Amino acid sequence: MRRRTFISLLGGAAAWPLAARAQQADRMRRIGVLLPAAADDAVYQTRMAAFLGGLQQLGWTDGRNVRIDTRWAAGDADLIRKYAGELVALGPDVVMAFTSGAVPPLQQVTRAIPIVFAIVADPVGAGYVESLARPGGNVTGFTTFEYALGGKWLELLKEIAPRTARVAVLRDSAIAAGPAEFGAIQTVAPSFGVELRPIDMRNAGEIERAITEFAAASSNGGLIVTGSTAATVHRELIIALAARHRLPAVYYARYYVTGDGLISYGSDILDQCERAASYVDRILKGEKPADLPVQAPTKYELVINLKTARALGLTVPPSILARADEVIE
Repeated sequence: MRRRTFISLLGGAAAWPLAARAQQADRMRRIGVLLPAAADDAVYQTRMAAFLGGLQQLGWTDGRNVRIDTRWAAGDADLIRKYAGELVALGPDVVMAFTSGAVPPLQQVTRAIPIVFAIVADPVGAGYVESLARPGGNVTGFTTFEYALGGKWLELLKEIAPRTARVAVLRDSAIAAGPAEFGAIQTVAPSFGVELRPIDMRNAGEIERAITEFAAASSNGGLIVTGSTAATVHRELIIALAARHRLPAVYYARYYVTGDGLISYGSDILDQCERAASYVDRILKGEKPADLPVQAPTKYELVINLKTARALGLTVPPSILARADEVIE
């Protein structure tokens, strides 16, 4: 009897971990998503859709095997901080933070819950990770581009508008990428014979006032719009001001050009958002963000709007048309 009892207990002890692991594997996982824009922002709706599509391809469906808690902060820094705390309080397995604006508030409230970003220019310079190869903490993700791309933006501007002599560079100095992107453009500016003026993108009023003043003082002016949440939130205003003041402008992302901007060159941001889902998947399956290296873009795209070029009286050189990934008539 004692022998049979011992064997029975032994079998039960061996089976318990298997049952526990099966129960853990079947439990509903939880993903927090912090977005800096308003819920009706078409650009961020598209980014969110790309992320969700990536999750679905990997077998994760909201309401079936994962619960996704989403917060839209409408470009409000106070709301971003508030929602970061709310999401962490829900105890998610991982939080998706699309941009630079969402990462610091999350880091302030948790150093344990994994955080994945999709659109950050310089995570090392911003202090989000220790290095690209070894993030070292609870944060990892995908970079948007290298700073050397700033020189490419200025080259494109001079190629499409050769007479440009003064260039306003719209940046967000509150994030590490803002001054760094301006510095990269500043390094190559002498070789193109242009004078630069930085414009900080704090709010709509300051953007409109600064661009209007710049245009009034510049007969051969142009714009370069660098990447940031502020640039995305105020994109319609920036495009409208460029058109109103007849300023040729180079943007960092495609959606400016589909919205009547002149030309853009940058990484495929929707591809970045979809790829970010792969890191969320790996973390849900047990990997640690500290062991997942920050990845660079794999797809870049050059987009030109010929209608906008004609409105500005510009002739697009064949060299640009030959290189373009998309031409909008």
